[in-house]
Amino acid sequence: MDPKKDVDEAVFTEKTDEEKKLVRKVDLYLMPTIWVLYMFSYMDRTNIGNAKAAGMNEDIGLDSNGYFLAVVVFQIGYVIAEVPSNMILSRARPSLYIPFLMVLWGTVAALMALVKTPAQLLGMRFLLGVMEAGFSPAILFIISTWYRRHEQSKRFMTFLSAGILAGAFGGIVAGAITDSIDGAHGIAGWRWLFIVEGVATVGVAFIAPFFLLDYPATTKKLTPREREIAVARLQADGITSSGENGEIAEVSHWKALVHAVSNWRLWLLCAGYMTIIGCYSLSYFNPTLVKGLGYTGAVITRYMTVPLYVVALAVAIPTCIFADTRPHLRPLLATTALVLGALFCALSAGIYAYTPRYVFLCFINSAIWTANPLALSYASVSMGSLHPETRAISLAIVNGMGNLAQIYGSYLFPDRDAPKFLKGFGTYAGLLALGGGVYACAYVLFRRSPFKART
Repeated sequence: MDPKKDVDEAVFTEKTDEEKKLVRKVDLYLMPTIWVLYMFSYMDRTNIGNAKAAGMNEDIGLDSNGYFLAVVVFQIGYVIAEVPSNMILSRARPSLYIPFLMVLWGTVAALMALVKTPAQLLGMRFLLGVMEAGFSPAILFIISTWYRRHEQSKRFMTFLSAGILAGAFGGIVAGAITDSIDGAHGIAGWRWLFIVEGVATVGVAFIAPFFLLDYPATTKKLTPREREIAVARLQADGITSSGENGEIAEVSHWKALVHAVSNWRLWLLCAGYMTIIGCYSLSYFNPTLVKGLGYTGAVITRYMTVPLYVVALAVAIPTCIFADTRPHLRPLLATTALVLGALFCALSAGIYAYTPRYVFLCFINSAIWTANPLALSYASVSMGSLHPETRAISLAIVNGMGNLAQIYGSYLFPDRDAPKFLKGFGTYAGLLALGGGVYACAYVLFRRSPFKART
């Protein structure tokens, strides 16, 4: 396919009845399952904020700097383990490997209820990051392995919507747990929060193998004819698939890693994605920002953060559906979302009236959550021709670098800057504008020099 064409002809290829039936079956297995799994993943990594609100800091003697370190060490463990985990994934069965990871991180999440000192909390948060690191890049790789180029944006949006809803209602659920069983059996509510959510994750892990699929050429949940169709439709888009024609053994781990890190296109995508995920740290501060707008009381503050995520869904879903009808426009749509996000951040830095700033927050969140699935699907389809293991490593690097960016993003909204938060909104405006420029450049450069398979 000529990358310089303005229209991706694959979009307009009519699906046969067999292919339509296959896609519906794959969707039925994969999408609800990974949605639920990501919901638990998101809650387990972010429930530290709800534990803090329920009295964890006071009970274990954790100060504000210690809390910040607890957030950061998770990201460090996460970044360290992502690439090795996807190396294993490319040669393992996803239907077993992902639930295995869930058992590990769910166990660690539950054991966090036992911490008694800040040092113990830091150690458990680091371990949680290591154990959970393989999940998100695994899902990115699986979606890139099952769906054609014009089908991926809305699937990534479906996956990420679990995080949006977890962000919207996670605080309310956590409040219900901590308030209802606080002190039961002499255990504090914040400890029960870790226990309940961690044990629930482990329980779901034992159900997941019945629904998760392996790779198109190897999954046992499809008939031989369905596997043939699944592989053929990916080949039509030039997308390689693990287990296809013995290809899985063609490249060593080391060679796949070298192929990935030596490709300049990967680092351009990393730079763009870091600007998006660096701004994801805003979700840690939404309750603080909403409270600063004049809303009082923990319950009211929790409820007033919900519209921020609802608006994000209302904007992101139709945008991603449209992106799948015009795949070549994904980087330009991401650029548009990021530039608009930069504009609203700049307005927030200069306008402090309650109502306008609340509206700006809604659209800043919308820009970030819309750009994320567009960026992921663009990275996935751009790498479609790479060897599966090289693509798995590359996607893990993109995701890992993005998560690394949350470390500096977390520094930008200190309490002393309230209520204006000029440094935070100003920096976010610059980051989002930079990200828009990166994806605009990628649109031009990748059309002239796309990713190519290497052996």
